Amino acid sequence: MRWPLPALAAWALCWALFRALSAAGAQAWLAALGAALVGLGCARRERSRLRALVIAAGFPLSLGALGTAALPAWAWLAALLLLWLLYPKRAWCDAPLFPTPHAAFDGLAAALPLPAGARVLDAGCGLGHGLRALQRAYPQARLEGVEWSWPLALLARVRCAQAKVHRADLWASGWAGFDLVYLFQRPESMARAWAKACDQMPPGAWLASLEFEIVGVRAQQVFRCPDARALWLYRVPPRAPRDSSAARPAPIKRAMQGAA
Repeated sequence: MRWPLPALAAWALCWALFRALSAAGAQAWLAALGAALVGLGCARRERSRLRALVIAAGFPLSLGALGTAALPAWAWLAALLLLWLLYPKRAWCDAPLFPTPHAAFDGLAAALPLPAGARVLDAGCGLGHGLRALQRAYPQARLEGVEWSWPLALLARVRCAQAKVHRADLWASGWAGFDLVYLFQRPESMARAWAKACDQMPPGAWLASLEFEIVGVRAQQVFRCPDARALWLYRVPPRAPRDSSAARPAPIKRAMQGAA
């Protein structure tokens, strides 16, 4: 299932078990414990630690919110509307909002030097945390960000005045001319991102992916962030030369005929 469907399914399963145990006469703490353990079991299936944390924390947080605040029904609808605006349906195929740590790329410029004025793109910039980390690592770079959610794109523009943030689909926008494209996406998206980079980015440019590698493609470097997470660095290879003979018209053969 595509994210965030695994999280929604896990939360639904936890709540179904909690209701079933409560209806069977189990004490509230025991029913809550059983549902939380189920959530932990579902979280262990995720490769990403951040996604595992979201799945595991969903039931306890929702249970605590329901138990400590008596909110009217319209408040829950307002929260759902806000979530829809921040994370529209079209963006569900991409990664959820996971901020890049502020100092994640400290030392990256020494491992991967870029010339002054290099163009750097944060594809799916969210609130701009990745842009801030990139600006900290490459203060002389020309930073740009792409974000589909218009509230997040607007906030990123406010938070990252040094960068140009565009409200656009990261898959539809062009990557041509960028020296470095940074992604904090999903494992399932990496093959598509690599194909896009090889098709549009100039040879020798870099594709950087936080946490998730591209299966079947060898990384030129693996940079270890201060929190020990991996930043996979892939260099765009030269494009294969096109066969010009196929497009060239065949030579016209002129036959010499002698007069009879």
